[in-house]
Amino acid sequence: MNAKTSPIDLDAYFARIGFDGPRDASIETLDALHLLHPQAIPFENLDPLLGRPVQLDAQSIQRKLVGARRGGYCYEHNLLFRGVLDALGYRTRSLGARVVWGRTDAEMPARTHMLLLVDLEGRTYLSDVGFGGVTLTAPIVLETGREQVTPHEPFRLDSIGENDFLLQVKLNDAWTPLYRFDLEPQFDIDFEVANHYVSTYPQSIFLHNLLVARVAGESRYGLFNRRLNIHGATGGQRELTTVQQMRDLLQNEIGIRLPDEAGDVTSSELDAMLARLP
Repeated sequence: MNAKTSPIDLDAYFARIGFDGPRDASIETLDALHLLHPQAIPFENLDPLLGRPVQLDAQSIQRKLVGARRGGYCYEHNLLFRGVLDALGYRTRSLGARVVWGRTDAEMPARTHMLLLVDLEGRTYLSDVGFGGVTLTAPIVLETGREQVTPHEPFRLDSIGENDFLLQVKLNDAWTPLYRFDLEPQFDIDFEVANHYVSTYPQSIFLHNLLVARVAGESRYGLFNRRLNIHGATGGQRELTTVQQMRDLLQNEIGIRLPDEAGDVTSSELDAMLARLP
């Protein structure tokens, strides 16, 4: 795919993330885009909490994440990023992953996360701009057993059996597993099915909890319901007790244009949802 036939408006996307570098399919451009994207476009699940459908067609994703200056979750982020990379001439593959971050049981989780592989200059890179609180800020090489440096935390891929990979992040000098995946290609219909599941299944975490994240310089902002955690140079934690505090945080510190500004929902509907959060 090239820019002339792509449904992605590259000019608008590059303006959104603040990129003005070369538009070539190089590792330098991939590194730059991978760092800028999670700093400009937050991870957030406001739509499922508001009972609104999450649309995964290219036009809807671009309208929301770029034009409306909203955020989204993994499918929206990585489908947008894939469209940009394809338009620039990169060779991409879409995969599905099983999230194990924070799990204490041994039960196999569903394949509900999306990631990308990028084949470039004889190497394959794992690329993922949509994993929320510990989103990669650089692509990493698809090689196991070694620590790989990024602009933020170190990451590592390990083998699980013959066919599966485990992505881990180093937090507080300890390796924490994030998700496992294999190399079976996933198609857009697979993500449509998974998206329907996570955005409508009654027990889905996205229907009962607000999850918001953004990279800000050397720090990471992570909001779970009313608790804000800041990791990095300006670390700290605070509890948000009022709807106005939550609105201020989402708009000013996270950088989300709230949906009631565009007339998608009323202010009272948004405030009622925020007030219900535990």
